Amino acid sequence: MTRSFDAAVPVTVHKFGGTSIADAECFTRVASIVAARPDRPVVVVSAMGGVTDALIRGARLAAAQDPQEPRRILTELEARHAAVARDLLDSAERETFLEHLDERLDALCRLYESLSVLGELTSRGRDAVMGFGEQLSAALLAAVLRAYDLPAEAVSAATLIVTDDRFGAASPKVEPTRRRIREHVAPLVASGAIPVVTGYIAATETGIPTTLGRSGSDRTAAIVAAGLDADEVWIWTDVDGILTADPHIVAGARTLDELSYDEAANLARFGAEVLHPRTIRPVIASAIPLRIVNSFRPEHPGTRIVPERAPGRNVPPAIVSASGMRLLAIGDCDEARRLLTAARTLQRLSEAGIDVRMFSQALSDSSLGVVIREQDRDHVLSLLRRESAGEVSANGECVVRSEEEVALVSVIGGSAGDERGIASHAFAALGKHAVRVIAVTQAVDGESVSFCIPASRVEDTVRFLHRELGPESTDGRFERRAAPESAARGGSA
Repeated sequence: MTRSFDAAVPVTVHKFGGTSIADAECFTRVASIVAARPDRPVVVVSAMGGVTDALIRGARLAAAQDPQEPRRILTELEARHAAVARDLLDSAERETFLEHLDERLDALCRLYESLSVLGELTSRGRDAVMGFGEQLSAALLAAVLRAYDLPAEAVSAATLIVTDDRFGAASPKVEPTRRRIREHVAPLVASGAIPVVTGYIAATETGIPTTLGRSGSDRTAAIVAAGLDADEVWIWTDVDGILTADPHIVAGARTLDELSYDEAANLARFGAEVLHPRTIRPVIASAIPLRIVNSFRPEHPGTRIVPERAPGRNVPPAIVSASGMRLLAIGDCDEARRLLTAARTLQRLSEAGIDVRMFSQALSDSSLGVVIREQDRDHVLSLLRRESAGEVSANGECVVRSEEEVALVSVIGGSAGDERGIASHAFAALGKHAVRVIAVTQAVDGESVSFCIPASRVEDTVRFLHRELGPESTDGRFERRAAPESAARGGSA
């Protein structure tokens, strides 16, 4: 692609997540970051922290014909966004935004009412609901940037990103999407304006709203960067890049200075919340570097993700953990149907937009173990009850035999040159630690392994694994190797 603007001035796409725009103080911090950029910034923004979860909770309860919670959610959304507008905008900008806020919330109210009449939350209806948060935050951030005398303009990604109709996790169509980005975003950049693009949302060619799935706003940033042939993508979050463990659990967790696309994708596939594998795909073809940075500490260099690993660089394994999980053991009274029941259950949860973090089923066990987020538990149980009352129950009942609060712990990478892979070291360490392992998933290449363990053991297990396998380990396996001078200047891990 040939740029329609000055190639001598770098173009960087900056994506700000929900924690980075949680309140007026955060909006002010983001505006200061953007104002200080020496490049041509293009901004992609998520919904304010917690908004998307609230929207989907309201949609589920509206479909269940409970009017109270949706009404409360509408009130809270209005209060949160209006509070930022009152604190940061002048009277004219504030009035314009509040009119936009009223219009969007009226549309959301009508959508909730439609779901109540329908009595069901379809995948298409869920996508229509979940994009409201980004629409509000993009309009609000653009107004805040204008208050800083920055020529910002809100842009809906629904007019840019063309997808198929696989609601809940739609796939972009590359060529029409690139064409629209060149037509609508590139001229703004060329004129010196700052586009503020809604993350996460998109639309079919006929304009039906879709969403890009989990971490969709990161993916939006990468898609926009590829369409503009940008110089870099910066993902602003609330941690100092990709770390060897959760810093709230491990005080000695270390930021990984640099990763290759493959290394970062491997971390993301096994649950590193700071990045999703789909984020990397759009930038690979254009070899656009990506950086993970902390909006609360913008002076920190974060983690840079580049096409290839620098010669001689070694990366210690990362210990990735996820709490707030629930394990459901789902069985069928007819053991001969257990594989069919498992397949149908996973398909139903996928269609309902449930993020299944892990599943397992031994050939000797008639139960399917499914790990979901705790906040999805009631909705999943409701789905399974309806499924049991329908087609499945004609040949055997789908039942939840047990459930347990659990956590997921993954050990990723760090075994370069060791033919045993990291999994064997992780199993040995957990054996020493005497923690109950409920379920396991492992990459075929041995570079990554994930464990489901009791929720009460996650913190001590992460700390132990970090001591045994991470940069704190004393066996010398993962010490930094000397790199060529040119690689060292690039910032090796």
